[in-house]
Amino acid sequence: MKKVIIRKNEEIENWRRNINSDINFIPTMGNLHNGHTKLISTAKKDNSNVNLVSIFINPLQFDNKSDLENYPKTIDNDIKIAFSHGADAIFIPSNEDIYPPNNKNIKFLKASIELSSALCGLNRIGHFDGVCTVIYRLLNLVKPKNLYLGEKDWQQLVILKNLVITKKLNIAIKSIPTQRDFDGIPLSSRNVHLSKNERELVRLFSNHLLLAKKKFKQEKKINIKEIIKKLSAEKISIEYLEHLHPYTLKNTEDEDNISILAGAIRCGETRLIDHVFLMKRSPIIAIDGPAGSGKSTVTKLIAKKLKLLYLDTGAMYRALSWLLIKENIDYKKEQELNNILKDISIIFKSNANAHQDVFINNYCVTEEIRSQEISAIVSKISSLKEVRKFLVEEQRKIGESGGLVAEGRDIGTTVFPDAELKIFLTASIDERAKRRKSDKQSKDSQDIDLKTLKELIKKRDFEDSNREISPLKKANDAIEILSDGYSINAIVDKIIYLYNEKIPKEIQSQ
Repeated sequence: MKKVIIRKNEEIENWRRNINSDINFIPTMGNLHNGHTKLISTAKKDNSNVNLVSIFINPLQFDNKSDLENYPKTIDNDIKIAFSHGADAIFIPSNEDIYPPNNKNIKFLKASIELSSALCGLNRIGHFDGVCTVIYRLLNLVKPKNLYLGEKDWQQLVILKNLVITKKLNIAIKSIPTQRDFDGIPLSSRNVHLSKNERELVRLFSNHLLLAKKKFKQEKKINIKEIIKKLSAEKISIEYLEHLHPYTLKNTEDEDNISILAGAIRCGETRLIDHVFLMKRSPIIAIDGPAGSGKSTVTKLIAKKLKLLYLDTGAMYRALSWLLIKENIDYKKEQELNNILKDISIIFKSNANAHQDVFINNYCVTEEIRSQEISAIVSKISSLKEVRKFLVEEQRKIGESGGLVAEGRDIGTTVFPDAELKIFLTASIDERAKRRKSDKQSKDSQDIDLKTLKELIKKRDFEDSNREISPLKKANDAIEILSDGYSINAIVDKIIYLYNEKIPKEIQSQ
């Protein structure tokens, strides 16, 4: 594709009509640095869409006239950088193109009051209104499929996500982690204004945040006053330093697993921001749903793509059911059941084919637990309070440090009620019966006619949903996905998209 520079609105419309492709859009204000190039190259690598970079210094988001006048302008170098890192086109509009005089169709927007009232919004009155106005204007001109933004401006990112939702724009927002320079400070177009001594102050500020993050990982708590005291001792001029919920930007609650420590400082005439995300444990995805809804297949693929641990809780119940049958244990006798539970070990190991094998007391039972014999009994065994208590405790032990995706019947309601993302994956009985019939791992199902298989699935659903302890049900905050008519890959992509919406990229890359 020929590289093009576009300067007029009409040219954008003509270009868009002729490319016959979806668009990745990377808006910038120029003076491009390695943070911008990472955005451009990430968009290039993500898909086969056309990459459009805009360069426009938006006057509406400056609350200081001299700040606007002094903003670095390096247009010729910006063009070279953008094209060399994957831009297919560059849009360089004038003020008149973005804000045509006497044009009553231009909508001057207001940012979400709740999201813009904290952090930078406390002192930069109207700044986020200007950001929302220009981005909304650009999005309507460009009409992209994906909008690429950096997490360095986290509050701006959250506000723009809210804008896309409230305006019902069919645009996916993709983000990249904060990009840092050789000395650890966030890359920013304003860094060129820093003297050697001022840059050292920014380095110290960023270093204190990173140290606070490290300390929080160990102690699960933070002392803002202590950090401010240390920063003040370094003669750092603090505008704000707040510990907040990352998406509501309100004060954190004790139950919050992920939070943000964000601050702004002034070095001479230059104002700079930085933040770190704090985590008590790594994120968890909980996927619940009835038998045959595709949970296992979907969960395995998600674990592989996101590099998370795959916790197959259903296999744990099946393995235990297999052992009780093998050892002729009368599971209705509480004492007999408790005696065997004391000596049970269930572990997962990756095999030579990069799949996961299930072992119970050193027996590999991966194939045996998928028989119809086990399917017919597992719901009854999993309803026993002694069994559920034992296996829920085992599952929680595995999940103490997070970093996993688990599937079952009560993951989001009982095992990990504080999971960051909860999915209730379901499908019609007809669809589930067809899947079970074609499942080569479920050997017994292939010998049963479809009508009988449907009845067995209905019976299993009833037992799972009506058991006294931890019945199958959708968690209040779970997102329901009906998988009928969708491919496995489409479901996986949907859940990964939801995960990316919930979990900052910076956390995912740790």
